Amino acid sequence: QMFTDANYIGAFGNDLWITGWTALDENNIVRSSEGGKTEIVVTDADITGSSGTVNWTNDNIYLLDGFVYVEAPTVLNIEAGTVIKGLELPSTGDIASALIITRGAKIMAEGTAAEPIIFTTEYDNTDLPDDGTDPGVDYTLDRGLWGGVVLLGNAVLNVASEKVVEGLPANEERAKYGGSDDADNSGTMRYVSIRYTGITVEANKELQGLTLGCVGSGTTIEYIESFNSDDDGFEFFGGTVNTKYLVSSFNSDDAFDYDQGFRGNHQFWFGIQSETEGDHIGEWDGGDEGALTGEPLSKPVIYNATFLGRGVSSSGSDAAIRIKEYGGVEFYNSIVADFGENGVEVDSGAGQTSYTRWQN
Repeated sequence: QMFTDANYIGAFGNDLWITGWTALDENNIVRSSEGGKTEIVVTDADITGSSGTVNWTNDNIYLLDGFVYVEAPTVLNIEAGTVIKGLELPSTGDIASALIITRGAKIMAEGTAAEPIIFTTEYDNTDLPDDGTDPGVDYTLDRGLWGGVVLLGNAVLNVASEKVVEGLPANEERAKYGGSDDADNSGTMRYVSIRYTGITVEANKELQGLTLGCVGSGTTIEYIESFNSDDDGFEFFGGTVNTKYLVSSFNSDDAFDYDQGFRGNHQFWFGIQSETEGDHIGEWDGGDEGALTGEPLSKPVIYNATFLGRGVSSSGSDAAIRIKEYGGVEFYNSIVADFGENGVEVDSGAGQTSYTRWQN
């Protein structure tokens, strides 16, 4: 007989049979969804403390459904070229989708420049340049479509012995960070792009592109992009991790935010704002109210940064770098440009402020 049995409607099932030989395919007019890869939904129940080693491979696309905690001592290996997507409306009842590497667990996400590991929204077809999210929407405007990536460790915290990280449920034990091991190793992240993140959980509590809570110096963080977050690009809550080659672009709040005793050595940071979004490129703080003088003090060493603002004539521009209470820093060999206000703003006001101490 002429007809072939088909368990789907329309011209295409899993096989986009125009691939490879048509002008439509050659000119990217009609393309398979990321090469016809299998989509695998991942919930919190799928990775537990007894999972051992979990491997995510680049022949699949992984869909994060809600908060997915990688529990200690599990190791999550992510192959170069793998795409992970966050669902905007999780079926789990969680406020957002996010990947959380808990204390004692590890992430081994080693992409390459040719095959980066991409965390993005479920709407993003990573095969299509400038796709962004929904067709016809300017990709530079889309933010806040899923939570982000959270990495937690056991380095010394200066405001308490441990805390629940911002943006996750306050009663969640697995969301705690802080400890006594400044050399703690949470794994490796290299050549990882994190896109379209940022969820406001409640006032002043948000998830952002990459959140690092007391991540130790044994961890490798290099070549990481945070793109179009609806909050900060990177936020460091304490920790001793050393970083290189971080990109924070077009985020709605701060590009690089730290507090609670953040330290470590950092080089080659690039931050750039859109013309209409972005607070400070750097918001650098010492600790929480009531624990500002806690040890260790925040004092990272940063070399070779380039920070570009909204443009000197753009409205809503703020200072490039804001130094808050006990927010120490050594900042060298860097370029700060295209800001309508100050390059550096040291907090001032009533009481014993950063500005008063600086004057003294």
